[in-house]
Amino acid sequence: MPPSALSAANGLSIRTMRPEEVALAVDWAATEGWNPGLSDAACFAVPDPEGFFLGEVDGVPAATVSCINYNDRFAFLGFYIVRPDLRGRGFGLQIWNAAVAHAGSRVIGLDGVVAQQENYRKSGFNFAYPNVRYGGTVTSTSTPRAEVIALTDVPFATIEADDATVFPAPRGAFLRAWIDVPGHVGCALMRDGRLVGWGVIRPCRKGHKIGPLVAEDRATAETILAALLARLTGGEIFLDVPGVNPDAIALAQSLGLSPVFETARMYTGAIPKLRLEKVFGVTTFELG
Repeated sequence: MPPSALSAANGLSIRTMRPEEVALAVDWAATEGWNPGLSDAACFAVPDPEGFFLGEVDGVPAATVSCINYNDRFAFLGFYIVRPDLRGRGFGLQIWNAAVAHAGSRVIGLDGVVAQQENYRKSGFNFAYPNVRYGGTVTSTSTPRAEVIALTDVPFATIEADDATVFPAPRGAFLRAWIDVPGHVGCALMRDGRLVGWGVIRPCRKGHKIGPLVAEDRATAETILAALLARLTGGEIFLDVPGVNPDAIALAQSLGLSPVFETARMYTGAIPKLRLEKVFGVTTFELG
């Protein structure tokens, strides 16, 4: 099915992306220094095939944005990028409006760069908390414990149920893709038949990112993290942590990681109460 045209004004034509075009948005994100994962495009195209938008001038890509509708109540906005040589011509606002229209009446979340926080406020977004990316070479970690199992050995419904405590909407299709895509490695810890910690590590344009990392407490997060890092032979790692979780910050610092980037998590309305004390690693700034 061909992509649907949404609008054309001021020389910019906006349409939905084809699944294979999501890689363009990921490439532009890499150029912006966001360091996406090597398999991100394949996963990001899964939850909402109509949620990626491309703005073109004379048939040439000029702007991107995504707005992923997870259910009838919640959407997440990302990949808001205008080609550097075309900035200042109003293209950003045009494609932004197309994304917001796609969300309809849903509450929209985003992880915006701090410099744009005031502009997002003007568009109806309210600051919730900061997310901080920690990065570097791990200086020390605990020895992996035998009881850690592969995430793929955990019933998927169990993972979905635990994820629902830390994310505002069901995202089963995305999670399944995120866990199963080649190159991603997941680990989990069960106690008395209950999932108490789990996480995924993935290769990125630079080093590896860990996310999500969800655990009942810091000790459990450390156990999962050690198991994930044991899969590596070195190199940089990056961990995105909610600024409102002091245990997550302490864990990142204990590994010798330093802040390298910060975003503002913002929403246009109320969301269900989330157990952010369990979030030791955000899944992705682009899709939440």
